[in-house]
Amino acid sequence: MDATITLDLVIFLFAVATAAGFVDSIAGGGGLIAMPALLAAGLSPVQALATNKLQGTGGTLSASFYFISRGAVNLREMRLAIVMTFIGSTMGTLLVQRIDAGVLEQAIPFLLIGIVLYFLFSPRLSSEQSGQMISLSVFSFTAAVAIGFYDGFFGPGTGSFFTIAFVSLLGYSITSATAHTKVLNCTSNLASLLFFIIGGHVVWTVGLVMMLGQVLGARLGSGVVLSRGQTLIRPMIVCVSLAMTAKLLWGNYGHLLQ
Repeated sequence: MDATITLDLVIFLFAVATAAGFVDSIAGGGGLIAMPALLAAGLSPVQALATNKLQGTGGTLSASFYFISRGAVNLREMRLAIVMTFIGSTMGTLLVQRIDAGVLEQAIPFLLIGIVLYFLFSPRLSSEQSGQMISLSVFSFTAAVAIGFYDGFFGPGTGSFFTIAFVSLLGYSITSATAHTKVLNCTSNLASLLFFIIGGHVVWTVGLVMMLGQVLGARLGSGVVLSRGQTLIRPMIVCVSLAMTAKLLWGNYGHLLQ
């Protein structure tokens, strides 16, 4: 880690993680707030990705237990999708650890901009069930692998991508899609975190502090009415992410304007 861990930095990252957990519990996309903050705090790109997985795993793990315990997700039915998501995330995590850090540092702001644009212009999802386009097996070998790979390689927006895939490809209602999304998102987080730990890239102090903030934020977010929350959160994600992305772009390319 390039930055010294100070009390101010810990408080800042705890607050960011609380906001990210709050956002994620309502509308998804909390990683769009956490990732730029980790980079702005001085972590290398790979450290930021690894530590983001640690702080984000707590929320998806607890949500998965919640949905499974209430029968919203049939694990036996989802076995293949879980395995393929794990494989995809593993491949993405192994690849990102082999990319030159300088190249990754240059690429991440543009990846963030792409995800922000997606959040700006993506359509609202319907609460109604729609027609199923592909089988769960085909979904497992295509969408689950691809989104799992993306989560292992980068991550922000993964939950939204899974939800959209469940709704548009399998015809799930938004409620069912959200429940199944948490299980696959938890799978990809755990796979990615495991290989980041093996690679020695997790900054544990930062990750554990932010995990506490994530839990607090998720609990606060659960008390917000969903429709109002989505109205408030999407602009928040976009504005915060654009501001932090601008800081990263200035750090990388500001010298060209001087």
